[in-house]
Amino acid sequence: MNELIEKLLEAVEFGKVDLKSPYPPQLRGQDGSFELTQKAIETGINPQLILESALIPAMERVGKKFSENKIFVPQMLMSAKAMGASMVQLKPFFASGSIKTKGTFIIGTVKGDLHDIGKNLVAMMVEGGGWSIIDLGVDVNADRFVEALENNPGAVIGLSALLTTTMVNMGEIVTRIKAQNADTKVLIGGAPVNDEFCRKIGADFYAPDPQKAVEYLNKLAS
Repeated sequence: MNELIEKLLEAVEFGKVDLKSPYPPQLRGQDGSFELTQKAIETGINPQLILESALIPAMERVGKKFSENKIFVPQMLMSAKAMGASMVQLKPFFASGSIKTKGTFIIGTVKGDLHDIGKNLVAMMVEGGGWSIIDLGVDVNADRFVEALENNPGAVIGLSALLTTTMVNMGEIVTRIKAQNADTKVLIGGAPVNDEFCRKIGADFYAPDPQKAVEYLNKLAS
């Protein structure tokens, strides 16, 4: 594997954002994902290769370690931030079509809920997995999800909630989405939800953590 790609994979996995970033200690004083992506593009490495050989494997490793409780939210956020620094430079290639995505993922925290850390982690992990992301933010009602789906036919929907008082709003949103297009896949996540609730409201998948969301989406794309 190209040395730059190897270094970029390491930078994203361990959360090294840029040269001046002091985190992680073992990579202090070295280029971060921002500089390494820039150099990879400048040396003519195919942007698709950067995504598939560095960013996706790095975020897969991060997701696996998180699922196994080997790292926690702060480390995962740093890795996501490093991945984001790379994606800033790759997004023009997505827009031009030179990087092919696996699909479109629409995500939002449901009506009445303003929590976004879990949603942001899932969005970053899914984007690092090669998907186009449409992040609707927090306190998102059914109308906005339906509108986003109308503008992006074939997209997969992700619903997040952290409160028992707002998780009930997922049911209304799923019903509206399925009424528009019964084939639309909807996955849900958040502290109060579980498989039983997922089945009860007619959603397609419950993701207990970001990595499980990525794995489900990749199955849909395969």
